[in-house]
Amino acid sequence: MRRRWLFGDQLGPAFLDVPDQPVLMIESHDVLRRRPFHRQKAHLVLSAMRHRAAELGDQVTYLITDSYREGLAQVDEPLSVCQPTSWAALHFVDRLAAERDLERLPARGYATPRADFTTWADARGGKRLLMEDFYRDSRRRLDVMMEGAEPLTGRWNYDAENRERPPRTATLSLPEPWWPVEDEIDAEVRDDLDRLEREGVHFVGEDGPRTFAASRAESLAALADFITHRLPTFGRYEDATLREDRWMAHSLLSAPLNLGLLDPMEEVDAAVEAYRAGDAPIASVEGFVRQVIGWRDYIWHLYWYLGEDYRDRNELEAVRDLPEWFVELDPSGTDAACLSWALTSVRESGWAHHIPRLMILGNYALQQGWNPQQLTDWFHRSFVDGYDWVMVPNVVGMSQHADGGVLATKPYAGGGNYINTMTDLCGTCVYDPKLRRGEKACPFTAGYWLFLNRHRERFAQNFRMGQMVRGLDRLSDLDELVAENPDLA
Repeated sequence: MRRRWLFGDQLGPAFLDVPDQPVLMIESHDVLRRRPFHRQKAHLVLSAMRHRAAELGDQVTYLITDSYREGLAQVDEPLSVCQPTSWAALHFVDRLAAERDLERLPARGYATPRADFTTWADARGGKRLLMEDFYRDSRRRLDVMMEGAEPLTGRWNYDAENRERPPRTATLSLPEPWWPVEDEIDAEVRDDLDRLEREGVHFVGEDGPRTFAASRAESLAALADFITHRLPTFGRYEDATLREDRWMAHSLLSAPLNLGLLDPMEEVDAAVEAYRAGDAPIASVEGFVRQVIGWRDYIWHLYWYLGEDYRDRNELEAVRDLPEWFVELDPSGTDAACLSWALTSVRESGWAHHIPRLMILGNYALQQGWNPQQLTDWFHRSFVDGYDWVMVPNVVGMSQHADGGVLATKPYAGGGNYINTMTDLCGTCVYDPKLRRGEKACPFTAGYWLFLNRHRERFAQNFRMGQMVRGLDRLSDLDELVAENPDLA
């Protein structure tokens, strides 16, 4: 039997053909030297790899090297490897296969095989690749929440029930999420990262303690805790944000799922079982299922289907560099309460849920005209669950509209009013979300109108943006607003 080479995001049992298969794992530190990753992300990945190696015991050859090639040179036997999760890693594996005995296997860890997605997308001529259509097709194909040919309860989508404003309380009053307890492996990882820093490797963000699951057992415990304590509330406040409740009802499962420690279908099955047992409402369960086998798989497949050059799209010609305070996760670089809060969350934990990512961090970058490729790289490095395949479609396509509308029919741009409606972050801010000019003008409100004005001609042709663009004609002070913000004109 060939020895299975496992990358650091292929750590679950699904990546082995049999439990006792011989394994190769290579911990390459060159990856950390090339770009400044979040310290907690580096810790999580190394901890997860070493926990997996400890579980495998004698069946694993675990090498700590500067590069993958250096490690592979120490292994003179036939290998097999599942498709890696980035274009760069795929090209590397392809080159290796031309040099040595290396069997390449299809990707694992996703609910829909790549061949099935390609068939689905090609049948549409590569156009109108709507997530909703893909999600419904996946539900049918995987027989998830179905009654014969129809969706359970007769509805596919409960989005309308999953957009509630935040409650007028500081928190959702849910039990604390399940947290891992660090062990001797984590201590060794921390010592090694400290040594790398002394050697000149630069990290961003704050160090631990480790927040996310790093082993199969921890991941299953985190899943069970979410299903029991937060899934019932998840749907209602899925799009809301509370200052004092960073985690709210979110699962915190994206990091172990993207490490391969959980299978998407076991998450889905657990959530559906909670609904059938009467422990979680249909809207929450459907919303969670939609994220796992809908959006996550959809993003994975678009990364490959749209091609390697998709990452370079910049249809809005956004060329401004990310400022240093943003790159270094320094919340003191802004006086905007929401932006400072979101950066603090990333700085302290390497995580923020999808609304701070999209409607605060991404929205601000979109309005400021920041380079989408730089922003994609920033999200990849700064978030514990960030990988190339995750961030290229999410940032280039959904967040920054740099693909011109391939992934989303309209840009996710919003003013201060949206943030004031869906969060409790504006009440103590020095800026007023209602104002677009003056000392107290909200940078999101001003930025929204300046963004629309910059791209007026383009968005006037967009059927979903026409009304918003026409709103520019009702601004009596548009010329003054542009004159006061020449960098965004």
